[in-house]
Amino acid sequence: MSLNTLILRADGSAEPRRRPAAEAMDVQRFGLAGEPPAPTLTRALFAYPAEHYPLWQTLRAQARAGEWGEVLPYGALGEALTLQGLTEAQACVGDVLVFDSGCELAVSEPHVPGPELDAALSFKHAVRMMLQSGFTGFHLGVRVGGTIRSGDRFTLRPGPRDVNIAELFRARKG
Repeated sequence: MSLNTLILRADGSAEPRRRPAAEAMDVQRFGLAGEPPAPTLTRALFAYPAEHYPLWQTLRAQARAGEWGEVLPYGALGEALTLQGLTEAQACVGDVLVFDSGCELAVSEPHVPGPELDAALSFKHAVRMMLQSGFTGFHLGVRVGGTIRSGDRFTLRPGPRDVNIAELFRARKG
């Protein structure tokens, strides 16, 4: 797992991508301490599967926005958490990620990318490609706050398992 923090510009605004955090960070009800609060409690953190990163590296190279073989650093899609072993097809609404530190984050809904994704990946149509692929990542609400750091492990406490994030995304997309 990679914990990714905002990259701030000189004017205080945030870049569309994040970078892996060197230090542990506090997770609070509306997101990471020291960052602007999330719009809702159910969208406190954006998580993205590490398994999809090779696709984005390839798409960037094809669009000539990056070199072939260039590693795209975690956080490049704007996610606060890059998770290994939990994709949209595996994550269900209501599942809870329980970290070794005691922090608990609940899967709530699919992420819907905005125009900042094109800027973050340095090529036009990245948003469209994310929407077409369904590799959107998902949002997490904070059940129990705490401190997490890159490299922390989590276990999945299954929720009701009624609908996974991929199915919910397809249903909302129409």
